[in-house]
Amino acid sequence: MGMARAKAEPEGQAIVIPPLRTGKVKVWIRGESPLIFNCMSEKARRELLYPKGRKTAADKASSLKHEPMEEYRNSVYRYRDDEGPTRLHLPATAIKGALMTAALEIEGVKKAQIGRLVWVKGYNVPVWGVTDMFMAVVRSADMNRTPDIRTRAIVPEWCACAEIQFVEPVVNETTIARLLTMAGVVVGVGDYRQEKGKGNFGQFSLCEEADVKALIKSGARKAQDAALESCPHYYDVETENLYEWYVTERKARGEKNKTQAAKAAAAG
Repeated sequence: MGMARAKAEPEGQAIVIPPLRTGKVKVWIRGESPLIFNCMSEKARRELLYPKGRKTAADKASSLKHEPMEEYRNSVYRYRDDEGPTRLHLPATAIKGALMTAALEIEGVKKAQIGRLVWVKGYNVPVWGVTDMFMAVVRSADMNRTPDIRTRAIVPEWCACAEIQFVEPVVNETTIARLLTMAGVVVGVGDYRQEKGKGNFGQFSLCEEADVKALIKSGARKAQDAALESCPHYYDVETENLYEWYVTERKARGEKNKTQAAKAAAAG
């Protein structure tokens, strides 16, 4: 039997590609549970870029394991200039990631498809709200799940504004609204968020700008700067007790070390 001939395309027939159409919508979200920031500190980034190597016993003894105030300040994502309305922000990828994960819970919508067809304009999303200091026990990622104390900034009341763009007609404003509503309940943003299973932080809901007018006024850049630079407000009693003990103990140990050093110098 002879080989089947490929069906020839009629001469002059062109491939027709419909024009790409994109839409956009500006959305406001309001926190339904506190937002915990989890930015990697500059010190940790530098260590990844240029590791110092393992510390000796002498190095560990002469350096503090934790600097809670520094960790608190470094945990936030912050704008470096003074031009915007807020100091705090979230990466735009946090909002897009929440939309993509929410797609897993909606029948007929695929996560990868939302990743291709939806994006958040810009690199960052401004966040309004004033930070508190939050200290909590966490588990390290090692085999033994070693416990440690981690200090972060937490925002009890917060809101954010984002401009979301999408490819039409596959996605429209109604699709975005439904995805955001689902994302706010089952995913969230920030550390210890709803998506992770145990935590229920970072949940949010859609709102109008008028609904958060008071928060926009009270939680703008100047108030955020003051909360980060001055003595912070404690999120809970556990944080207050732990941090005040740390300050007192550090001072006591420092005085003890000075006394020991003076005695050693006199004896020498």
